Amino acid sequence: MLLAPVPADLAKFIDHTLLAADATAADIEKLCAEARENNFFSVCVNGCWVATAYHLLEATEVKVVSVAGFPLGAMTSDAKRFEAEAAVDDGAHEIEVVLNHARLKMGDDKFVLREIIDVVEAADERPAKVILETGLLTDAEKIRAAQLIVESGAQFVQAGTGLGKNAATVADIKLLREAVGPEFGIKAAGGINDAPAARAMIAAGASRLGPASGIAIVQS
Repeated sequence: MLLAPVPADLAKFIDHTLLAADATAADIEKLCAEARENNFFSVCVNGCWVATAYHLLEATEVKVVSVAGFPLGAMTSDAKRFEAEAAVDDGAHEIEVVLNHARLKMGDDKFVLREIIDVVEAADERPAKVILETGLLTDAEKIRAAQLIVESGAQFVQAGTGLGKNAATVADIKLLREAVGPEFGIKAAGGINDAPAARAMIAAGASRLGPASGIAIVQS
């Protein structure tokens, strides 16, 4: 059963993403040009490229998203907060932070919640997404994490970093939608390689996508 109608235009669901360690200024310029041409919702870049992307997209409706604690989520809470604050200072419109998976698995919900709240505060009223590497978690852990994310004041739970083998699945999105309710934001990342895969994620409950290739989706 579909949770919402699946739209014909997928572009506004897409965070056009480039988080490669070797991405150059020319690569970021190309990413932003593609986002402008295809009317994607945003570009998602590493912190060192936020100011560049903001400048390139300043006269457009395309947003700039940056990451904190990416991709492992295992650094200190202060480091994540600083990354979020620096990205906001450089012009980021949204922040994505990776959850501390070890602390979640240890049952240290107080730590997990406090860390997310710190990043939400650092985002300074901009939308905050909290990334779960869902392939590392049991269903019970995914549900518990989602509940903490809602409690934190963040606006999205994200399934998958988009790296490696731990891509989001349709089952993950359905599970998270049940956990957070009908209105909360859900992003699916990784393994979304064409328009049918994108539509399946949206049908399952995703409200934003971080596909392997946004261009492939809108052109397929």
